[in-house]
Amino acid sequence: MNIIHIPLKLKTLFVMLALSTVAFAQSRIRESFNKDWKFFLGDDAAAKSTSFNDQSWRKLNLPHDWSIEGQFDEKNPAKPEGGGLPTGIAWYRKEFNAPANYKQKLVTIEFDGVYKNSEVWINGQYLGKRPYGYSSFSYEISKWLKAGKNTIAVKVDNSAQPDSRWYSGSGIYRNVWLTSTARLSVAQWGTFASASVVMAGNTWSKDDEAMVQVKTNIQNKSGLKQSATITHAIYDGAGKLVEKTQPRAIQVDTAGASLNASLRFKGPTLWSIENPYQYKVVTQIVQNNKVVDQTETSFGVRFFKFDAQKGFYLNGKQTKILGVCLHHDLGALGAAINIRAMERQLEILKAMGCNAIRTAHNPPAPEFLDLCDKMGFLVMDEAFDMWKKKKNSKDYHLNFPEWYKKDLEDMLKRDRNHPSIILWSIGNEIREQFDSTGIAITKELVNIVKSLDKTRPVISALTEMKPEKNFIYQANALDIYGLNYNHKFYKEFPVKYPNVKFLATETTSALETRGFYDTADTIRRWPRDGKTKFTEGNKEWSASAYDNVSAYWGSTHEETWKEAKKYDHVSGLFVWTGFDYLGEPLPYPWPARSSYFGIVDLAGFPKDAYYLYQSEWTNKPVLHLFPHWNWETGKKVEVWAYYNNADEVELFLNGKSLGKRSKQGDDLHIQWNVDFEPGTLKAVSRKNGKEVLVKTIKTASAPAKIELIADRKKIKADGKDLSFVTVRILDKDGNVVPNADNLVQFKVEGLGTIAGVDNGFQASLEPFKANYRKAFHGLCLAIIQAEEKAGSIRLTASATGLTPSSITINTNK
Repeated sequence: MNIIHIPLKLKTLFVMLALSTVAFAQSRIRESFNKDWKFFLGDDAAAKSTSFNDQSWRKLNLPHDWSIEGQFDEKNPAKPEGGGLPTGIAWYRKEFNAPANYKQKLVTIEFDGVYKNSEVWINGQYLGKRPYGYSSFSYEISKWLKAGKNTIAVKVDNSAQPDSRWYSGSGIYRNVWLTSTARLSVAQWGTFASASVVMAGNTWSKDDEAMVQVKTNIQNKSGLKQSATITHAIYDGAGKLVEKTQPRAIQVDTAGASLNASLRFKGPTLWSIENPYQYKVVTQIVQNNKVVDQTETSFGVRFFKFDAQKGFYLNGKQTKILGVCLHHDLGALGAAINIRAMERQLEILKAMGCNAIRTAHNPPAPEFLDLCDKMGFLVMDEAFDMWKKKKNSKDYHLNFPEWYKKDLEDMLKRDRNHPSIILWSIGNEIREQFDSTGIAITKELVNIVKSLDKTRPVISALTEMKPEKNFIYQANALDIYGLNYNHKFYKEFPVKYPNVKFLATETTSALETRGFYDTADTIRRWPRDGKTKFTEGNKEWSASAYDNVSAYWGSTHEETWKEAKKYDHVSGLFVWTGFDYLGEPLPYPWPARSSYFGIVDLAGFPKDAYYLYQSEWTNKPVLHLFPHWNWETGKKVEVWAYYNNADEVELFLNGKSLGKRSKQGDDLHIQWNVDFEPGTLKAVSRKNGKEVLVKTIKTASAPAKIELIADRKKIKADGKDLSFVTVRILDKDGNVVPNADNLVQFKVEGLGTIAGVDNGFQASLEPFKANYRKAFHGLCLAIIQAEEKAGSIRLTASATGLTPSSITINTNK
């Protein structure tokens, strides 16, 4: 195996590197460089010097987001639009040892993402600057290394505000790697494996073949022309050899070389949403009968197309893209990436029926794409939120002229092997669509994409519907028309844009707070004309979870999905958004500090609309009944139900039938208007007269006890793995108390820590890094992180007047 992830101390790593010339398995070593950094929040230019004394600095491991550790404050420069958390300037430093012969290798330090304006020094030598906070980048450090102690220093400057339109986080928030290779080796992101299918007939069969084109960029940093041989071998998911090229003699001068190879094999297993199967191509460079470099590149075999009349096809099957937009923050964890936290988000969305993700509005973490590959999500990979025209005064428009080409090329080279990616997006709601300069920029960006990957279509998320007024569309360079919102335009799109492929790239912007229900007509729209203030709000700083509130530019979930599902020419949609996210707390002002748009709240608790999509996007039986059943006696309450796999639903109150309801026409829910009386509300769904599902909601009494539910009771003892523990406030009979807001105190014993706490309330100003949290509508969350030693973690939750609860989480190596 070429890339070795070894849980050893860095000193041990360097010993292995010194021996790598005689050991095949150590021809290339890529080691995590996340541990044992020092951090200082503030600016000190002397910190780049090797002689700088950093003994007083805080010790930490990466990834790290310093903003999420701060206090919410309306006076913070990022403002509520950016989450209301602190930004600024900070420094990171790390010391490590290297042997004298380390310079014989090609050594690079690789950053998956730093937000933002990072500058890097090695032993006081300046390596460079990278403004864009979402780009992955690397620096060669071989020539600056010395025997013994070496020092990396990184300055991160997120002080210029306002910058992002959402919470960005601050710091080295993605992984850092140290990679050692031979001087003759495959370049970073240097292998592109592009698989196509060769079919004997018009439809796919298991007897058809896969054609894999492998393009390899080789670097030669030896200073002399080098001779070698190169081979490529394809392995299946079980590690079995599928196909291999014959050794090919190559001559590589100091400018490097680009090589192409073709491999063909019969009966491939196709990558799909249901079966995300992957292969890998292993590339070896051999000199003097020794493997001097070896890389592995995962890829998938699948074929897809967009059709102007029939929408999207994957592997020959018409498939509606059922997607959501996601920003990159992980709620209480902030922007600092964590694989388990990202996996949890995707698991929740997968259970809803979601099959696609739009990375709004920037390149994601590499590990996020790995998860999409493995879990069967289609991906629209997006590059930019703006070009030359600004959305905020200090945003990326200041860097675009100098950096757009490098940033776009690096995204493409890094991500193009992921089978999950089906679309490259060059921008979101770019303001040049209203300016003739958009024509030339669009053409150039599309040309950059096509120069590096011709296998995927290029799209941009647009808002202007009139072709004569949309200059990005007029460039005639995009493969697919991406439209944001304007759901009433879907029907007439083929008339206005004949033979143009269409995708709803952003939809809905419904506004909801989990567990809050209001049917007042005054809040059914925030405001339609976009001019009136949100005076229809409420003292709870909440929006109704009935799906009856949306932004003036958007629509409710039901309004949009009704239109998208009707028409084959609508290839699919990406709902804004899958999860609530920090920042952009429309429609409320401060103290609101996170969005109301999510189908799932910031803590990961589904809102009621989640079950609307589950009933529409899955075949699993669904019956979701709401709202809660704690009201004033005599109040008229709207009772809604989402259901599928049934003909009707009958509602009972305290055993008395309130009638049967069935969806009529294009209805997506059914409802009853019920005079509240305490007791039990029960819904029964039936198909062909037979019971399918039963759901009950009971009137809860006073809060009496706490219940803890861990998403996983066994996690890895790796210092990173997480258990998300839901805290429920129950009455004496075990019912969730829907309006409970008890302050819950957390105590952790054993080999773990609290990584964050949350309750999903968009206007809570409680810190995320704490050992307490108020419940919100009966729920809150504690995120438990393992240490590196195997054992157990005991979490206890207590609140005044309530019976406490404890749970044990085991950690294993």
